[in-house]
Amino acid sequence: MKLAEITGRSRGKAAEGTSAVRSAVRSGAAGLKERVSANGGGGFLTFVEDIDIGVPVREAYDQWTQFQEFSAFAGGVEDVEQVDDTTTHWRARVMGVTRAWQARITEQIPNERIAWTTEGGGTLKGVVTFHPLTDTLTRVLLVIEYHPQGLLERTGALWRAQGRRARLDLKNFRRFVTLRGEATGEWRGEIENGEVVVGHEDAVADAKESGTGGGSPS
Repeated sequence: MKLAEITGRSRGKAAEGTSAVRSAVRSGAAGLKERVSANGGGGFLTFVEDIDIGVPVREAYDQWTQFQEFSAFAGGVEDVEQVDDTTTHWRARVMGVTRAWQARITEQIPNERIAWTTEGGGTLKGVVTFHPLTDTLTRVLLVIEYHPQGLLERTGALWRAQGRRARLDLKNFRRFVTLRGEATGEWRGEIENGEVVVGHEDAVADAKESGTGGGSPS
């Protein structure tokens, strides 16, 4: 099951967001905790998780863009360094072992979706989408496609542990953003095919000029 088949490319309207999640339910994706599919001679694991958060869609999205804060709610994450607008370097404890990897954002649309790939150990592709259900309620849908490497990473115990970790991290993210009352920062730029097409400062300036809002550049 590929990421695009699960998430689609809805443009963030409430009805469209709800439709995207319902479509995932119909396809058997929503609520799916562990799935292994054939991929040539090996296999990949797809995690699909969603959670409803009692904040506006912009607040949930803006907080997710603050990758350096992930250590506050994501289990095992020790440090995240923002290398540039599309690249982050991560260090985390995984199954008792410290690992480091680099993540590259391939697509980013404000208030709608962030897609990324990582290299280091197993290959991972992920996408998180944001669906406004009401003005103060947002559904966050997380899809991770993991291609493990090595015998240890292919064990079922590790797969199940990663699935549980994804669910718990989403719950911790909900608590983190809800208790704060506002996002710790924002990045409002746009990324296509791994390249920044609209910078943060330009996006904020355009939003202020058009009267659609915009915070301080971070």
